[in-house]
Amino acid sequence: MGIFDKLIGEKPENVDNVEDAFYINTVEEAYKDKNAEGNKMILLEPRAYSESQQIADHLKKRNTVVVNLKRVTSEQAKRIIDFLSGTLYAIGGKMQKLGPGIFLCTPKNINVQGTMTEEEAKKTKSKEDEDEE
Repeated sequence: MGIFDKLIGEKPENVDNVEDAFYINTVEEAYKDKNAEGNKMILLEPRAYSESQQIADHLKKRNTVVVNLKRVTSEQAKRIIDFLSGTLYAIGGKMQKLGPGIFLCTPKNINVQGTMTEEEAKKTKSKEDEDEE
């Protein structure tokens, strides 16, 4: 008895043919081991651009990554963000800025609700409101 039989009593057609070039090949394999790749949130503080590939590898394994870029130069941070943006585009993921130099990178299997507002954006908005009065 498969996972679909247990959940809904019947198995949808063509479920065995589900494929994704970047991820696990079948639905059964995805549910086989819940503690396997794809269920982790990884916190990283790269110290050099060369660590970008490690971050991309975590994303390809369907893990969520929080990247703190405070330990790299601004030039290296830009290069890392560019690299990760390309990786996320390729796998259908998303990037969200959490704070100064801190980014949340999620593969397409993760749905993030809400956004983080930046303090400077709040200050600018309240200053504009004061100017209008």
